[in-house]
Amino acid sequence: MPGAVVERGERVTFRTVERDDTEFLQRATTDPRIRFPLGTFRHKNRAQRREQLEAHAENDEVYAFVVCLDGEDESEAAADPASGETASHDATAGHPDEGETTRIGAVKVHGVDGDRAFLSYWLLPAYHGEGYGGEAAALAVDYTFRTTSVHGMSAGAYDFNEASRGLLESLGCEEDVHVRETNFVDGEYHDAYTYSLLRREWAD
Repeated sequence: MPGAVVERGERVTFRTVERDDTEFLQRATTDPRIRFPLGTFRHKNRAQRREQLEAHAENDEVYAFVVCLDGEDESEAAADPASGETASHDATAGHPDEGETTRIGAVKVHGVDGDRAFLSYWLLPAYHGEGYGGEAAALAVDYTFRTTSVHGMSAGAYDFNEASRGLLESLGCEEDVHVRETNFVDGEYHDAYTYSLLRREWAD
């Protein structure tokens, strides 16, 4: 059963991460198209992922959400043959958030109990290019600034991830750091960029 709704945007919904989400999160983040842009070079098995989820659930400095589409017919975009992933359609009849829920990604914000939080996010490749990533990132930024006292938020992207760099810039983030050839990813070294958004910039 899908987790409880934490925040709703125009199209995407943030739900709590539950034990039932373990397989979805583990399989998706094993895909190099997700794992490499995240900078996660070693994949985790299901037991390791479950242990990580439980640690996050007990950690007050981490926000972790499953990004979902609620009450929409996603049958045309449900399959991603290259990754073997399919959108998960969960029957929730009788649930307080009744309707069909499709998991499409995840958002995590570290350091929400301090001055600077760090945002990361990903979507299944089948849902790229539809604007869901931008909405999810903006929702995470808004939610974090509204519910915490962080002074600023940061996020990173590699040079090959132009979509993510453009997304962060569209949110008003400024480029702070450019580190040349910092990580060996998929056969070659790549540059890494760090962006940030301050609370006063978000408020404006």
